[in-house]
Amino acid sequence: MEKTITYFDDVGKENTEEVMKLSAKRAAELGIKYVVLASTSGETALIAAEAFKDLDVKIIAITHQYGLKEPGKWEVDEEKLEKLNELGVVMTTQSHMFSGVERAISKRIGGASRADVVSDTLRAVFGKGFKVAIESAMMAADSGHIPVSKETEIIAIGGTRWGADVSVVLRPAHSFDFFGNQVREIIAMPRAKEEPKQ
Repeated sequence: MEKTITYFDDVGKENTEEVMKLSAKRAAELGIKYVVLASTSGETALIAAEAFKDLDVKIIAITHQYGLKEPGKWEVDEEKLEKLNELGVVMTTQSHMFSGVERAISKRIGGASRADVVSDTLRAVFGKGFKVAIESAMMAADSGHIPVSKETEIIAIGGTRWGADVSVVLRPAHSFDFFGNQVREIIAMPRAKEEPKQ
């Protein structure tokens, strides 16, 4: 099989609309019914809703967990959330797969956890958007918003800081079965990566 991969010159939100267009095209070709994406405020999810509006897909938007910026609060814009609800987009969250309690332990007593190693490896080798796409898919799976089986394929979309710059076809798995995740296809990704902090 031959398929085209779109490579962006740089990371960032300027790639968002193209990522959604390419993802919708591939979803239609494969008959994919679930799209998982990262969206902090709801803006990226609204762009996705427009791109996928003519397809029979369920969009699950994963946002930062409660308390990340301010205890007890999440970062979703309420007006955007209302619009997403009207469009049938699920906006959800939970503890991040590659941080959570592990990050708290690392911050308190030092060292890197195994989850940090997995996260940093994905981020450094493939890019932050790639890591976010896989992490978001596991969060959606663990929240019960997508089916998980050997026959299931979804589209997972992530971004570097804001917007979207990565899209993959993924066989999802729950977090406890991390190595069951399979990237089946890369639809789009940036050639450049955000340089890691030293």
